[in-house]
Amino acid sequence: MSIIYGPVPSWRLGRSLGIDMVSTRLKTCSFDCVYCQLGDTLNRKAGRKEFISLKSLQHELNLLPPVDVDYATFSGVGEPTLAINIGDAIEMVRQSLRIPIAVLTNSSLLRNQDVREDLAHADIVIAKLDAPEDDLLHLINRPVFDCSLSEITDGIKSFRSMFRGKLAVQMMFMEANREKAPALAEIVRQFSPDELQINTPLRPCPVRPLSLADISQIIRSFSGFRHVITVYEAPKPSIEPVNRQQTERRRPEVQQI
Repeated sequence: MSIIYGPVPSWRLGRSLGIDMVSTRLKTCSFDCVYCQLGDTLNRKAGRKEFISLKSLQHELNLLPPVDVDYATFSGVGEPTLAINIGDAIEMVRQSLRIPIAVLTNSSLLRNQDVREDLAHADIVIAKLDAPEDDLLHLINRPVFDCSLSEITDGIKSFRSMFRGKLAVQMMFMEANREKAPALAEIVRQFSPDELQINTPLRPCPVRPLSLADISQIIRSFSGFRHVITVYEAPKPSIEPVNRQQTERRRPEVQQI
């Protein structure tokens, strides 16, 4: 199987079965984040297209052995909303597996109505926001196309207004933005998210993570939000992947399970 991978132990989603509707050999993304565990973005894309056919996805779903998972999560080797058929893929996975569906997105394409409509099929959408200003956005996330912070935040707001599922906002903190937590909190309050996910780069990458003490200090800026979790405190279950090779291609640290 090359589309379905895992399950992986997720600090946010428990036992997470990965669905990769991009599934290119090299990373394909609209961002080139400095902390990405997959390395540099070599396939720099902002336009949507079909990477994987629904027929191929159904074939792998038919081959999948019984697995005990909490979510099927659309993620993988790049930005999942680049897949123009992700909305139909979400419904196909839901009908086949009868489990909740999550999508991890870098938020860059939420400014597009068709992307918002596709993601509205999911049960939980985890949207990234790492910077409260354009200069920092381009320093940390390094968009591969003309993309401003206001376009990203407007996209998240528009999605929040139509989405009936659970919206989580994930923030990756490092030395470059650790002092920006209060500014980020003010922006995120506009979205009224159901959950905040405070992260730091614990997976192998060029950026050093902040300590538990640093993250504990950052959390103070987010008082009053409904639910706040952090990568240091949330439990991660022990899981054996169905296909270790395909799983390690997306999650190199899974070999340490």
